[in-house]
Amino acid sequence: MAKVNWKGSTLLGPVPPTMVSCGTVEEPNVLCVAWTGIVNSQPPMTYVSIRPSRHSYGLIKESGEFVINLTPSRLVRAADYVGVRSGRDENKFEKMHLTALPCTHVSAPQIAECPVSLECKVKTVTPLGSHDMFLAEIVGVNVEEELLDEEGKLHLEKAGLASYIHGEYFAQGKKVGSFGYSVRKRPNPKKKAPAKKSHK
Repeated sequence: MAKVNWKGSTLLGPVPPTMVSCGTVEEPNVLCVAWTGIVNSQPPMTYVSIRPSRHSYGLIKESGEFVINLTPSRLVRAADYVGVRSGRDENKFEKMHLTALPCTHVSAPQIAECPVSLECKVKTVTPLGSHDMFLAEIVGVNVEEELLDEEGKLHLEKAGLASYIHGEYFAQGKKVGSFGYSVRKRPNPKKKAPAKKSHK
C-alpha cells in the first residue's frame, strides 16, 4: 500500500482525553490532558505533558501532586470544556457540574463522576519545548464499584471510555482481542472414542 511521507508531528492515536485534577478539594481545578500514558510497571509510573502557560501547571508544580481521571463518553463535553477554559477565570468543577472528592494519598481531588482515578506524585519535571513533562508515580487507584464483578475483577470495558484521535472524540468500539491471544494455545478438542464394532 502506498504511503505519503510528512514531517514529524504528534499524529499518534487514539489517546485518552483524561481530566487531570489538581489543587485541593476546597479549591479544585481541572484540565484535559491527552498527552499521557504509562511508562513503567513496577513501580507504576505515568506522565502528563502540560504547557507552562496553563493555570494547572503552577498548581501541580507547587504541590507535586495530581489525579488522572479517565473520561467516559458521557463526559466528553466536560473534558473538552476544561481543556479550552482556564481555572484562572472560573471554577470549572462548578461550571461542568463535577464533584471533587478527597483522595487517600494526595491532596488533589478526584472526580466523582469518572469511573477510574489515578492518584499521582510527581518525581521529575522535564522541559521539552512547548510542554513540560511531569513524570509521576501512581500511588493509588480509585475504581467505581459497579465495574467490579463478584470476584473483584475489574471490567473496564463497561466504563464506556472515550478516545481522542487527531482533534476528535470517539466512543470505544467492540472488543477484537485480548492480551496474548495471538500466541495462546487453543484447547485440544476431545478425542472421539472409537466406534464400537457391530457383532451381527
